Amino acid sequence: MPKMATTIMGTATIATITMTTIITTGMITPRENAMFDDFFLRAILAGVGLALTTGPLGCFIIWRRMAYFGDTISHSALLGVALSLLFQLNLTLSVFAVAALVSILLLFLQRRQALSADALLGILSHATLAIGLVIVAFMSWVRIDLIAFLFGDILAVSQSDIVVIWVGGIFVLAAIAWLWRPLLASTVNPELAEAEGLRPERARLFFMLLMAVVIAIAMKIVGILLITALLIIPAATARRFAGTPETMAIFASLLGAVAVVGGLFGSLRYDTPSGPSIVVAALILFIVSLLPLVRRSGTPAAQQRGQSS
Repeated sequence: MPKMATTIMGTATIATITMTTIITTGMITPRENAMFDDFFLRAILAGVGLALTTGPLGCFIIWRRMAYFGDTISHSALLGVALSLLFQLNLTLSVFAVAALVSILLLFLQRRQALSADALLGILSHATLAIGLVIVAFMSWVRIDLIAFLFGDILAVSQSDIVVIWVGGIFVLAAIAWLWRPLLASTVNPELAEAEGLRPERARLFFMLLMAVVIAIAMKIVGILLITALLIIPAATARRFAGTPETMAIFASLLGAVAVVGGLFGSLRYDTPSGPSIVVAALILFIVSLLPLVRRSGTPAAQQRGQSS
């Protein structure tokens, strides 16, 4: 796992080389080159840092079929935004606190087995989003750009935002490396993981809290409504190429970084919103991966079966 983490962090160098190549080979016009200023460099650094973090997390979302959970946590971010404005709290910490509370509440409700998991996710997802919108509507003395929160504004990231993204990303990657074995084992066979003393429920709780961290640091880049797409699409694309879980996690980070760079340059050239452009770039990579020229894919269980055969 240290080797995998080092490889993921090395993806930042690949993204930088790609960016330099685009500039030196004349793929952008002189006007666009003039616009290639400090704010654009900050956007690339922030986006690549986020992509390196979302890659491994997205793989577990794919393997565990937790895409709807990602939507629920991301929608709760708007409630965190509303509370941060209402009580004048730090935005990132407020979003993380709300997302973490929603994750813990979901685990508690699932243990009571009052409703199915998808019903609980639907209730929490729409309830937190609606409550956040209602609170914002009551705060008539605050002017808030909901579009920026819903779809992101990566071009407005500051140096302090970049520090938060990279420090938070390194923390998340280190935590995933520590939790890799229990998370992977519980994904393949929860009962066997429990019998081996790997405590899959604790690993799941930590995984949900890591999701809350990523939602908090990603909101400003791709927005509340697009966070799940950045988590899922690169991981789904990497699944088409990878033969092992570790390789899939690395490929997901790499493909996410490529989507960030490509989406930002596409946004610069065609004057489109940056956050959605990044998601569209990730979608294009996924569509290309569907061409009949790629390796087989598989879940961790299928990959382990292939290795043992």
